[in-house]
Amino acid sequence: MCFGGPSHGQDQMQVEDFDTIQLYTLENASGAKVKITNYGAIVTSIVVPDRDGNLADVALGYDSVEKYINAVDKPYFGAIVGRYGNRIAKGQFQLGGETYSLATNNGPNHLHGGVIGFDKVVWEATPVMVDGHPALKLAYLAKDGEEGYPGNLNVEVTYQWTDANELIVRYEATTDKATPVNLTQHTYFNLAGEGSGDILDHQLMLNASKFTPVDETLIPTGELRPVEGTPFDFRSAKAIGKDIAVENEQLKYGLGYDHNFVLEQPDENKMVVAARVFEPTTGRTLEIRTTEPGIQFYCGNFLDGRLIGKSGRPYVHRGGFCLETQHFPDSPNQPSFPSAILEADEKYDTTTVFQFGAK
Repeated sequence: MCFGGPSHGQDQMQVEDFDTIQLYTLENASGAKVKITNYGAIVTSIVVPDRDGNLADVALGYDSVEKYINAVDKPYFGAIVGRYGNRIAKGQFQLGGETYSLATNNGPNHLHGGVIGFDKVVWEATPVMVDGHPALKLAYLAKDGEEGYPGNLNVEVTYQWTDANELIVRYEATTDKATPVNLTQHTYFNLAGEGSGDILDHQLMLNASKFTPVDETLIPTGELRPVEGTPFDFRSAKAIGKDIAVENEQLKYGLGYDHNFVLEQPDENKMVVAARVFEPTTGRTLEIRTTEPGIQFYCGNFLDGRLIGKSGRPYVHRGGFCLETQHFPDSPNQPSFPSAILEADEKYDTTTVFQFGAK
């Protein structure tokens, strides 16, 4: 089934069976394409050209839904995570005079929405048109009390793929009771092609002069620490691997980079460039723009070769990186951080753009 016109050379959407789930393909006029499944709202594939026009899949993932469901270590490949992406200390927070208890599924802490977060549920998918381009809208109702969170939360995530090779991700949500909300996209990227080794030679720029240091369980201490003079200074592009082995307490806690960076955002909720990445051998680039105040940089520290990707190759240590736009970890317990509480009369509305190119 095609959506938005099946003729060659036009934007189109294809839909095919993906076991009992659906797999949707958004393809633009150049042949670059993104595949998304309504299981976990997962981006399973992003196929984009290098500097010579050669297409390759730059997103880590699998070719069947069973592999996503049964993956050891639950790496969250390509998924939308929530209701609260990242960590909440000791799985507890207070709101409106009540204490809420969540699953502690990451050591002593709560991670990515709990045991059955948004990455492990089936979303309702609807093909739509956005700005004249086919897009996919995914909806999910997280019920009051689900995974311990208050409020019925209606969530919509819209994926749009443009002729400029932009994956535009818009997150919208409403609730009938105040609740923490922090949605993010958890794709692991390797711009040389998924399964093609580690990402340590990728050149990364992060538009952040501060980061949020963490304790040994990866919960922010509350400090906004300047990156200057530390291995966390990516204000000018450098290889991800350049300082990763430096003797540093924060790198020791994260087993590498697994930290939230505070974006330079002069106006709240205004779109800013958060990150740029360049892969030297292929020339592929990735620019990330967002309305979020933070971005979690994670460089695949827990990948160890046990997970075999869709190409049949193992995902080696640091074989992919994540750049998750977000509110800061543990914000419900950190009043000095930007608030991640959605009130009943408010609308959650945030957008992140992943734009691929080559040079």
